[in-house]
Amino acid sequence: MKTRILAVLLLTLAAASATPARADDFGGPEYPYKVPLGLQAPSLPDANPVTDAKVALGKVLYFDKRLSRDGTVSCATCHDPNKGWTDQAPVSTGIRGQKGTRSAPTVLNAAYMDVQFWDGRAASLEEQAKGPIENPVEMGFTHQEAVARIAGIKGYAPLFKSAFGDEKVDIDRIAQAIATFERTVLTGDSPYDRWQAGDKTAMSAAAQRGFDLFNDPKKGDCAFCHSGFNFSDSDYHNLGVALTGKDPDLGRYKVTKAAKDWGAFKTPTLRNLKDTAPYMHDGSEKTLAQVVEFYNRGGNKNPHLDGRIRPLHLSPKEVDDLVAFLGALNGDEVKTAPPAMPE
Repeated sequence: MKTRILAVLLLTLAAASATPARADDFGGPEYPYKVPLGLQAPSLPDANPVTDAKVALGKVLYFDKRLSRDGTVSCATCHDPNKGWTDQAPVSTGIRGQKGTRSAPTVLNAAYMDVQFWDGRAASLEEQAKGPIENPVEMGFTHQEAVARIAGIKGYAPLFKSAFGDEKVDIDRIAQAIATFERTVLTGDSPYDRWQAGDKTAMSAAAQRGFDLFNDPKKGDCAFCHSGFNFSDSDYHNLGVALTGKDPDLGRYKVTKAAKDWGAFKTPTLRNLKDTAPYMHDGSEKTLAQVVEFYNRGGNKNPHLDGRIRPLHLSPKEVDDLVAFLGALNGDEVKTAPPAMPE
């Protein structure tokens, strides 16, 4: 009981109201839209405040396949609003049918992540938006070529002028607009959020038991990494995923070259998991039950396994309860139709 009370208090402190935060909460521009129950307003960079015009431009760019060399891939190809803002595939497919090496992370609540990509190589959503454009497997362009193509489409001129004050097109503005649109892709108001807000009937008894397990450091211990209202510490952990074979994916180590980051990957959000299978950065777990069983057996052993990962010894009923709690984190389905493309 003491564990549950402490967990409730901690998560209640982390939970947010359904109203925007003020600009001075973050020392930057104010987020102008109401956010779903359970979330805080995203912090914004000083150089890229959110405006309606910039969101509108960013949405068009997000869906525009002309940002890829052969006109077949857009941001929405791998981060599809109808597929949980992922592509629901173990690894993503770029131009000419090329396969990537990692599962596309969801855009849902990416606004709350300190860094972007599974290995954290992008420090912001703006920086992340630039990456796929020049990746030879994904969109296969150079930034200069992408800018020239967009600038050559007359219908974009008024959109850029409305968003930025003039018609100039450059890679920074393209990235800023896409990032601004992505900062509106927020999901909350889940049964868990309503339960936290006082509706004690919002979560099933099984989900409430799962909540206890999730927060119990002697049992599930999930909240250590999946912390805060977005259920992610934005940090990196080695679980032993995809570390076998001749060329294992070393994750964060590829960015930092630090021994502590060998095989470590960023903690994803747990919100709206029902739409984002398969799970893990390599898509190796098809169901949430399989994910919980993965942790239950203590991950995959390797010399750099995170010290918090250990066999949990959960019973089948406790596994079911944890899965029920994860299901209670499914909230708003954020869907949007592709806009008309400028000509």
